[in-house]
Amino acid sequence: MPALQLHPDRLLPSDPATRVIARQLYDVVRQLPILSPHGHVEASLLLDDEAFRDPASLLITPDHYVKRLLHANGVGLERLGVGVAEPTEDESRAIWRTLCAHWPVFRGTPVAYWFESELAEIFGVSERPSEASADTLYDQVAACLEQPEFRPRALFDRFGIEVLATTDDPADDLAAHASLAADPTFHGRVLPTFRPDRYLEPGRPGWRAAVESIADEPTSCAGFIAALAQRRAFFVDQGGTSADHSHVDLGSEPLSDAEAERIHRAAYDGRATADDATAYRRHLLFEMARMSTEDGLVMTLHPGIRRNHHRPTLERFGPDQGHDLPLAMEYTDALRPILERFGLHPDLHLVLFTVDETVFSREIAPLAGFYPSVYVGAPWWFLDAPDAIRRWRSAVTETVGFSKLSGFVDDTRAFCSIPARHDMARRLDAGYLAQLVVEHRLAEDEAHEAIRDLVDSPRRVFKL
Repeated sequence: MPALQLHPDRLLPSDPATRVIARQLYDVVRQLPILSPHGHVEASLLLDDEAFRDPASLLITPDHYVKRLLHANGVGLERLGVGVAEPTEDESRAIWRTLCAHWPVFRGTPVAYWFESELAEIFGVSERPSEASADTLYDQVAACLEQPEFRPRALFDRFGIEVLATTDDPADDLAAHASLAADPTFHGRVLPTFRPDRYLEPGRPGWRAAVESIADEPTSCAGFIAALAQRRAFFVDQGGTSADHSHVDLGSEPLSDAEAERIHRAAYDGRATADDATAYRRHLLFEMARMSTEDGLVMTLHPGIRRNHHRPTLERFGPDQGHDLPLAMEYTDALRPILERFGLHPDLHLVLFTVDETVFSREIAPLAGFYPSVYVGAPWWFLDAPDAIRRWRSAVTETVGFSKLSGFVDDTRAFCSIPARHDMARRLDAGYLAQLVVEHRLAEDEAHEAIRDLVDSPRRVFKL
């Protein structure tokens, strides 16, 4: 069987002199706690603390990175357990065999890096995934999952997670978060994140029902805005520190009160035009920024994704199945209404993410280089890969330095990939800073301080 070996210097610079410094820098942060300010692991996972059912439903089915590349190579989503609530042992083993048989398609991708790190460092696997090793690996991981030290809370502690933010609907009662916070046997922090996207999109199906689920006066814009503010306040009371937004663009032009009321009523009655719906969504985004200056929730923006690109897949399997695709983006003019009104406000933290690399140096870094409220979000989704992260560092650091960066964001549903993703970021930070040191652009003591600050920066940027 091909051996699975994780090189201790993986991702560090190949130049020997630079690698020595990078090793030292990596050692500084290698075991620091993980701060995860944006992700999609559910609080109920840690509250219930039940044993993971099987290797496939833990490591394959919830990870859209894994599913999308397999699908691109001819593997139907039904073969990966999508849509199956509780696969049988035979079905789970078949999913695992499918992944292992197709392992060569992941060569050179961050998926292979993360997955191999999970297998080796969490489950002690020493053989590379392959068709021949599939059953052996499955049995080894399945045997681990039967042990108490592989339950969610034990892994949470083992991974060194200090803070884990979830993603939550404004109507959620956050009962799992409250129970975890009150549980004296759980020592981590699991924070809710206010995610109001479906409430801000009057052109989408289900908008009226969403409004009615939180508003006592759903027929008026004023009543709806008041309801959103109340729900945000509830999230703050439950420990939430941020509100997350993802729309196709960042338009944020406010409407007059009369126009906002007109469009709200039209949308509620199903009469709003597409242009009306877009204008109202942009008005509501502006209102979210205003509320952030009042309640202190960090405003994170993850725009520019065409959700559910393949309609037949959406209709058969539902959302989040790997067919969300990037769009070209514009930030400077789109955010001007928010920044002109609130850009200097001391309580606003606006963290800008993108999957459009072209805007890092052209728009996002210059915005963060002037506005005290703006921070540069880490590479996200299609860009959270080693070479893309290196390009990002080169694109933004010369404009904003290190103080205006968000810190790493794992943005994952795959719980066991969290430590691998953060370790990757720390190794890349070490390599980048080491290069600055050998070029005599940064003193070694400054690099040691900077790498600690980079790992800890989510605490400051996301108000953790």
